Amino acid sequence: MENRQHLIEATQLALDSEWDASHKIVQEFSDHYANWIHAVLHKIEGDEWNSKYWYQRTNGQQYENYPDPEDELRIIKNQLES
Repeated sequence: MENRQHLIEATQLALDSEWDASHKIVQEFSDHYANWIHAVLHKIEGDEWNSKYWYQRTNGQQYENYPDPEDELRIIKNQLES
């Protein structure tokens, strides 16, 4: 996946509370991980409806699966780095 490095960067930015910068990156992609990160960003923002919309565009992830968005971002980042 050629966008993997960009998505790792977006995940790290989100973990560093740089949500706007992270959001700008994930908007450029439309694969499973980009959509998942996008969903988490809207979860952090408190926009449940929009977050659930982006979860629907992932491969089976759901809003309720991860109560802590930071843990979820770490999981995403680990998967991208493996």
